[in-house]
Amino acid sequence: VMRRNPFGMDICCRKGSRSPLQELYNPTQVSLSNTAILHQIRRDQVTDTCRASSVSSRKRRVLTPNDLKHLVVDEDHEMIYCYVPKVACTNWKRVMMVLTGRGKYSDPMEIPANEAHVSSNLKTLNQYSIPEINHRLKNYMKFLFVREPFERLVSAYRNKFTQKYNTSFHKRYGTKIVRRQRKNATQEALRKGDDVKFEEFVAYLIDPHTQREEPFNEHWQTVYSLCHPCHIHYDLIGKYETLEEDSNYILQLAGVSNYLKFPTYAKSTRTTDEMTTEFFQNISSEHQTQLYEVYKLDFLMFNYSVPSYLKLE
Repeated sequence: VMRRNPFGMDICCRKGSRSPLQELYNPTQVSLSNTAILHQIRRDQVTDTCRASSVSSRKRRVLTPNDLKHLVVDEDHEMIYCYVPKVACTNWKRVMMVLTGRGKYSDPMEIPANEAHVSSNLKTLNQYSIPEINHRLKNYMKFLFVREPFERLVSAYRNKFTQKYNTSFHKRYGTKIVRRQRKNATQEALRKGDDVKFEEFVAYLIDPHTQREEPFNEHWQTVYSLCHPCHIHYDLIGKYETLEEDSNYILQLAGVSNYLKFPTYAKSTRTTDEMTTEFFQNISSEHQTQLYEVYKLDFLMFNYSVPSYLKLE
């Protein structure tokens, strides 16, 4: 569908104001220009990693509309957000509902979390025609948020496999993982799938059978596969580690920071680096190495170093 376009060329002006893309690449405020440099460094890192990986793989694939279902479009502010589960995506979807709701919502935190995930509440790029898709990819400011890959993975595991209420995940994935990875599993475990161990989850992820069978669930799919950063030129790469600053910078570029701030609240249950270290203690170095290979592009592309707790072979 898409080829990479040189950005910021034929951007037309919205109703007498500057678009976020113009504000990003030609900032009118000094405060914006310092942050712009940081995001240029992040963009360059992605470009360099894509170049290096395409040289090694030689596989150029063309994106299909189905690849674009994670890209949320905000027509009014000319922005596209690629959501990555377990990287503040609920709050970002809430913010996008405020931005695209034309006054229907004013406070993101008043939108219930389950409401934010109702697909009809936000328009995604795959709902447009190919010429419309290309136009938006060329002229809208595109952004995504990333997180240290293994911290995101542990967060997904904790949320989907250790919470009793996630029965649909236990049924769909838990039972399959137990069946494949657990010797002498009890009938109850095979039926419920609600007691998957992290070691079993890792074994499932690195199992070649899993990779062949179907794409990973979006909660543990790589950012590389969800958002296609080698095919789509993202103007801004926000990080979970600097979530507030990066989010408010985007809202500033969109010209809405006077009435909209990114919601902040400290979740005591948040997955931390220490917690992730603990989860990986029982994973063999062979499995750690194989798992790192699965997520390697995300580590390299978004400049996350190899975790110190890993015992890679």
